[in-house]
Amino acid sequence: MVNKKIKKENQGISSKLRLIVKSGKFSMGYKSTLRNLKEGKCRLIIVADNCPPGRRLELEYYSMLNKCSIHHFYGNNSELGIACGKIFRCSCFGIMESGDAELSTFLKAN
Repeated sequence: MVNKKIKKENQGISSKLRLIVKSGKFSMGYKSTLRNLKEGKCRLIIVADNCPPGRRLELEYYSMLNKCSIHHFYGNNSELGIACGKIFRCSCFGIMESGDAELSTFLKAN
């Protein structure tokens, strides 16, 4: 039951992520997301489930300082990369501008 709910949530997130990749501004990967987060450009950060705990804590700390929302993706880094429409792994994904996707509805799902 819980597994079906998580799959349905991830499908909704993946469709919005693909729209953000096509029309918005984003950063993929730990280094670029952390750099944009330190500069205060990110509005939302999505972290994969298997991101190392040290990196996850660092992202959570900087997101708290910049008052940026953070979302934990219920899937590994391969699934997050595929959800973004890429063929490589991605441990974290930073959204700076949502483009055509409605970020407010995305944040309410958290």
